[in-house]
Amino acid sequence: MVNTLREFLSEYDNTQFATKRGTEMHDKMRVVHMDGGELCGDDEIVKNIKNRPELMQFFGENSRAEVPVATEINGRFISRRIDRLVVDDEKRSVYVIDYKTDVDKAAFQQKYVAQVQEYVCIIKKIYPKYKVFGFILWLHDWTVQSV
Repeated sequence: MVNTLREFLSEYDNTQFATKRGTEMHDKMRVVHMDGGELCGDDEIVKNIKNRPELMQFFGENSRAEVPVATEINGRFISRRIDRLVVDDEKRSVYVIDYKTDVDKAAFQQKYVAQVQEYVCIIKKIYPKYKVFGFILWLHDWTVQSV
């Protein structure tokens, strides 16, 4: 019983830590923005983004954070909040970016991919004449996964 209790408490502590870390990172990411061509926000986050030029496309003037979206899919009303959305009218493309703070990318891979795919479906209904692309931005190592 003692081991079971220890295991339970350890798992609970790990879950609490992960939730707190995820909330803190999302709060910091929410305020990252362009101002006069300069990326602004938390210094460490701005540095990580600038160190990976492929990420800059997600943080330009035409990007928005915490974008609420809603539509009906298969007769079901769906309302979500997308971490970052980029609408490129010139290329007629929309980029959906979801942040994840997990270190083990495989742990919830299917769940996260399904989540981004759902976002892509929603955006396709909102922007029917645009190409829509989905991505996961892994914040622990700043890599991008195409979904």
